[in-house]
Amino acid sequence: MVFRSYMDLALEEARAAATRGEVPVGAVVVAPGGAVVARAGNRTRELSDPSAHAEMLALRAACAQAGSERLPGHDLYVTLEPCPMCAAAIGFARIARLYYGAADPKSGGVGQGPRIFTHAQCHHVPEVYDGIGADPSAALLRDFFAARRGA
Repeated sequence: MVFRSYMDLALEEARAAATRGEVPVGAVVVAPGGAVVARAGNRTRELSDPSAHAEMLALRAACAQAGSERLPGHDLYVTLEPCPMCAAAIGFARIARLYYGAADPKSGGVGQGPRIFTHAQCHHVPEVYDGIGADPSAALLRDFFAARRGA
């Protein structure tokens, strides 16, 4: 089987989020076989919802389409390392593989900070692949925040 990255689609969602004034993070859920079943960008400000992270929205849409709270065999591509809330939801959804771009030393929950998947209370641990599309993901975030600061 040949690996195909869907990070470009996640980056499209992140760019769209930035255009809406949201922190530019995008996520894509891919079903076994390679069909994209959901994609989303951050909408926390738009929806006045602190849980409206790209990962959460994409997981919700994919679960609704599947008619299940679990997505076994599915992959999740995210432009930024998931926070602890999103990492927990990824485990609850039984995502098979998590691919993320930029590391998040400030708010990450997978490779940084609390490392949710290492806890005994975590009932499912996906395969995790970091650094996929890290440079364009980090550049998008850096440019977004630099523009906000007026730098």
